[in-house]
Amino acid sequence: MDVQVYGVNHVGIEVDDVEKAVAFYEDVFNLEMLRGGEGAAWCQLGNHQFLAIFEVDELQPERSRHFGIMVRDEEQLASVRDKLRTKYKLDVMSNDYIRCDFSDPWGNRIQVVDLHDESLVWLLPYQEVQEAGIVFPAPAEAATD
Repeated sequence: MDVQVYGVNHVGIEVDDVEKAVAFYEDVFNLEMLRGGEGAAWCQLGNHQFLAIFEVDELQPERSRHFGIMVRDEEQLASVRDKLRTKYKLDVMSNDYIRCDFSDPWGNRIQVVDLHDESLVWLLPYQEVQEAGIVFPAPAEAATD
């Protein structure tokens, strides 16, 4: 039988203070806490995924390993960038493809993209995208615009 992957169930990160990390992710991304305890916490990421936060004694910041979070649009991207820079004093890198790339206070690297990024057209079947009313033009339509 061939395996069919439907998406990512969860992403795990390491922090040295799980309560501070939950507060950070709730504040920056408005994530809903699912449960926590004994040095771990779980926050909902969309309808089908979650962020697993684990407390460790020694942090080992990462340079290339990362995960991506999708937000609705450029306005939400700007809000995230602004909060990261002003409230948390974090460096935020941007380019044409990834317009918000940063390391959280524990060294976990995160990239933030929006639903209008053409490279995310594969998300069309996702219920969240359909409910948000996002419509991508067909390739022929896009060429004439």
